Amino acid sequence: MNSIREIKKELLKHKNPRKAEELARFFKTKRGEYGYGDKFLGIVVPIQRKIAKKYPDLMLDELQELILSKYHEFRLTALLVLINKYNKATIFNKRLAVEFYLGNTRFINNWDLVDLSASQILGDFLLDMKRDVLYELIKSKSLWDRRIAIIATFAFIRNNQFEDTLRLAEISLHDTHDLMHKAVGWMLREVGKRDMAAEEAFLMKNCKKMPRTMLRYAIEKFPEDKREFYLNQ
Repeated sequence: MNSIREIKKELLKHKNPRKAEELARFFKTKRGEYGYGDKFLGIVVPIQRKIAKKYPDLMLDELQELILSKYHEFRLTALLVLINKYNKATIFNKRLAVEFYLGNTRFINNWDLVDLSASQILGDFLLDMKRDVLYELIKSKSLWDRRIAIIATFAFIRNNQFEDTLRLAEISLHDTHDLMHKAVGWMLREVGKRDMAAEEAFLMKNCKKMPRTMLRYAIEKFPEDKREFYLNQ
């Protein structure tokens, strides 16, 4: 029978100290950086995906142990298993998965963990639900809670629902963190791929007060003349 001990053992077979050092630098784990304190084993994501698929029957209490780990790859693999479980679950069990997710956001604490999971689990669940939780998360002191809120709306964007992305983006205009500027700009760009008029209406209203990184991400795919127009406002 599959167990948490077995999945940990299998993951550890693939640890790579040299890769771990590279990942620690890439994900900014030094004191004062956004990923301070995160520990890496050096396991690449494709291997984690493959292992996660082998353990579909892990229970939420087992995933709890995995997501509490100091090791980034254990937490990422826990999220991969959770996504797989969520995609096959009944509505009741989807709700349990979302409750688990929201109860553990403090351990979803780097941008790749957020970007991997927020729209796949929380965003998907909220497609036909009230979305108040996103407006709570966007006001959190936690950078990762705030990033979860905006990235979750990617699920809405894929379904041509843009209102919440735009409202959360407006709330985030004065966010001070570069990782939020990038995330919000990215989601605005995704809105523009589907409804250029909606993105440009937001930009015309807000481009003068948007952080420069947020604006650059939002207009990345615009024609050069249009990019110059917004950058010079």
